[in-house]
Amino acid sequence: MTLAVVLSFSVLLLLCALALLQSRWPAWLKALLVTGVAVFYFFADEAVHQLSGWPTPDALPERFALLAAVIEEPSNKSAGALYVWVNAIENGKPSAQPRAYKLPYTKDLHSLLNEGMKKARQGVSQMGTATPKAGKRGFAWLRPGSDEQEVKIRDMPVPQLPEK
Repeated sequence: MTLAVVLSFSVLLLLCALALLQSRWPAWLKALLVTGVAVFYFFADEAVHQLSGWPTPDALPERFALLAAVIEEPSNKSAGALYVWVNAIENGKPSAQPRAYKLPYTKDLHSLLNEGMKKARQGVSQMGTATPKAGKRGFAWLRPGSDEQEVKIRDMPVPQLPEK
């Protein structure tokens, strides 16, 4: 998070603590203050999470145009990551603004992105699909890694122009 957001949260926390400890407000009003601050925190967290420019750990869109990829290989100090910049494809058209995504490092995805970027440098636009990996049934949110996706990248189809 940026310094401004951290300072804003700190000031809000200080004001809330002062209101709870030093005021003579009734208990129901203090409870309403705590509830309001908690709701505001989750709202602000979502707003910060959606800031453009920062890679999001969210799942890739179902269909996308691959614009760029940066690969951070695993080392002793980090687990590695794959950063991709994509345009979501909705209703057959790319979205207006690209988005950066951070994916966990895997060798298969590393080689897939390398091949896709080689073709993109040669002028062949790349299109990808991301589908959730099939897994065990039940409560997916209880299993670690249940949000993994299967990513496929292929050449983007050439648009067909109407005849004159």
